Parts: sequence; C-alpha cells; structure tokens
Amino acid sequence: MNHPPILLGTSSFTASGWDGVFYPKGMRSADYLAFYAEHFHTVEVDATFYGCPSARTVNNWGARTPEGFIFSVKVPQVITHDKVLADCDVDLKEFLDTMSILGPKLGPIVFQFPFFNRSVFRDRHQFLDRLVPFLAKLPNSQKIALEMRNRDWLKAEFADPLRDHRIALVLQDRSFMPRPAELTFDPITADWTYIRWLGDRKTIEEQTTTWDKVVVDRSAELSGWVDFCYQMRRCGVIVFAYANNHYAGHAPATIKQFQQLWQAKGLPEIARPQRIRRKASLFD
Repeated sequence: MNHPPILLGTSSFTASGWDGVFYPKGMRSADYLAFYAEHFHTVEVDATFYGCPSARTVNNWGARTPEGFIFSVKVPQVITHDKVLADCDVDLKEFLDTMSILGPKLGPIVFQFPFFNRSVFRDRHQFLDRLVPFLAKLPNSQKIALEMRNRDWLKAEFADPLRDHRIALVLQDRSFMPRPAELTFDPITADWTYIRWLGDRKTIEEQTTTWDKVVVDRSAELSGWVDFCYQMRRCGVIVFAYANNHYAGHAPATIKQFQQLWQAKGLPEIARPQRIRRKASLFD
C-alpha cells in the first residue's frame, strides 16, 4: 500500500489528560487505539522501550488498526542502554521477531541511545567502532532509525555509515540538540527521515504534568518544520514525524497546529486517514 509522503503521529497514543480532550469522555481505553488511528496515520510506540511486548499485545495492535496504519517502535533499552549493542543478538532477535507480527504495519524501528559520557565511550570514534559492525547485522528489509543525544558527535563521519546502510538519523527538536539547519552535514541519510518534536522536559514539567492543553507556544518552531518537511516532500523523501506531550503540552494539538500552518502556507494537502466513525474530538 502506498503511504502519503508525510506521516504524522504522536509519541504513544495515551497520556494523562487526553480523556475527554482528545478521546471522547467515557471512551473505554480498549477503544483508544482504534479511535487514534482514525486521526493519525502512525504512532510511535514508547512502551517497547521498556521491554519487548508479548505476541498477544502486538497482535491486538494490528487487529485494532486499519490497513495502512504504521507503528514506529523503540528498541528495548536493554539493547541501547544496558548492553549498548554488545552481546545483544538474542534480545534483538526476540524483538524483531515479535514486531514482525505487525507485517506491513511495522514502520521505523528506532534505536534511541542515551547521552554517553566519557566513562562509557571516550569519543564518537570509539562508539562508531561498536556501531558500524552492528549495523551490518540489521535487516535490510526494515526501516531503521538511530537517535543520538551527544550533539558533538553529529558530524559527517557519523552520518556516513548510516547513509551506507540507508539508516535514518533521527532529527530532533529539543532543548539541547541541534536542528537540521544547524548541522554541518546533510542529515538525510536514507530516502526517508524521522522527526521527533520533544521540547524541554524539565522546563515544561515545572508548568504541568497533565497533558490536556498547550502550555508552550511552538508556532515559530513548527513553521520552520513545515518548511523543512515541504522541502523533504519535494525531494521525494518520506517524512515520519511525531509530537511528544513535552513539546508544547498536548501532542495531538501540536500535530493539528502543524497541519494548520501547512495549510496556511498554501502547500499541497497532506492526506488524512479515512475515518470509520464520526465523533467529536479535537480534530473535528
């Protein structure tokens, strides 16, 4: 199935404060995913970061979503944080085998690494010595994305092996990481890219921990991302983009604002999911 050139979603499909704001008040949590899939093409699953889910859980995800819906999944932290790619073949195989249950609904597989201090890796060269052989083990049939949090490591030398393996470098909008325009190399390392609107967790949690409304104005930043995504679309690069609640306060509203900014610029329409039911929500 052909997918639209820009797929928008949120980081997870549940959060404190979404009931009665995004989801109709009183909706059963078991119905959340199906409702979510009527408004978004994709979701970034955060739960897999904490451990590989059961086959039953993954089957349920597939059963509750329509054809064409895409799950982006984070690799379990035992691989990226605890073992840091070493001696993790069994863990990786279990995860990939379980995710394969999703079939064509499985989208990007995200390796989210922590910030590495010098006690773990002396520099990016030492990390690359471990990363590059690992990349060769990854399946060519899957979309793989890699997120780094050591901003000083983001150099052309780091991007080159990702480009060799057609692995996407995750682009981030967060307080301590550079945006694409600030990088000194081409950050598009595959024929698709992966964007995460993450914000500043510490600062926003001083204002709220109930994610029911926008508390930070991100209009200027999102306008810039609209321009960037349009350029990616013109270049034939598929965009997967996900909003976190910590970006502005309410992830669904961030996506809606992106869509409104896109329309206001008179850009070609972004395809939207076909709805099965009609219920009042933020998007109506």
